[in-house]
Amino acid sequence: MSIDLLQSKIRKLKTPIVVGLDPTPELIPPELLAECEARLGKTPEALAESYGLFCKTLLDGLKKAVPAVKVQTACFSALGWQGVKVMQEVLASAKKLGYYVLLETMRSDVGHIAALTAESVFGGLEFDGVRSIPYPCDALVLNGYLGSDGIKPYLPWLKGENAKNIFVVVRSSNRSAAEVQDLISGDRVVHRAMADLTLRWSMDLFGKCGYGEVGAVVGAASPGAVQELRKRYDTLFFLVPGCGAQGCAVKHAACAFDRLGHGAALCVSRSVIGAWREQEGTAFPEAALAAVEKLKRQLERYVTVL
Repeated sequence: MSIDLLQSKIRKLKTPIVVGLDPTPELIPPELLAECEARLGKTPEALAESYGLFCKTLLDGLKKAVPAVKVQTACFSALGWQGVKVMQEVLASAKKLGYYVLLETMRSDVGHIAALTAESVFGGLEFDGVRSIPYPCDALVLNGYLGSDGIKPYLPWLKGENAKNIFVVVRSSNRSAAEVQDLISGDRVVHRAMADLTLRWSMDLFGKCGYGEVGAVVGAASPGAVQELRKRYDTLFFLVPGCGAQGCAVKHAACAFDRLGHGAALCVSRSVIGAWREQEGTAFPEAALAAVEKLKRQLERYVTVL
């Protein structure tokens, strides 16, 4: 089961951290971008190539430090086909290096679109008897607020020997999340209604570690929500963004973990991949590694992974 794979990788490294590969032009070291522009000019292709070199170097530098990475499709697809091509290369590199790989997409709404996405990401596409997987990954991050039509087509892929898993956004970490997700809906708030759905979608899809193949994205920006959701949903694995550039306190995210230090992982991006901007004279892979180790030490004050 895929959720067992994630939990086992976390336990092996004692590091419940997922690094988000969310490249943007300002996060690329100038000398790396200049190198690509010298060959390809100031073009989308040059920027896409710099994204690829940047991410692949980070993957190689962090492979012994973090168990998982998350690739943000929006950052790559913003550059057109060149960016999508590079994203495919980054995904393949991450899988080859042994990372647990999440892919973030928000494009599933009606059933046939969700089914198409699930097939291309989890099953692959077949041409003339040859099957290829254009976006190799272990899990997808999805927006469940579009309803069950955008989630149910993924569920068959969460079973069996090569099972995958998904993470559904329950309570996001952006500041305006409360405008919708904290509204009262009957006898509960909206984000708890989404958590109820996420648990329902899990059905009998549970790994040996005790957590469901349908996980929940629960942002650290609302520590009260994290604590309440952990108490109510002890079988949902939490992906917890917000403790990096968004400035949420690590101690507020710590309550996402169970008493064994299982069932959750912090997700950080800009504070790690852009750490070179705060560490003058340090190469960007080393700066990223130092940022991960710092976050790990902070988390260890509150959580021990057994």
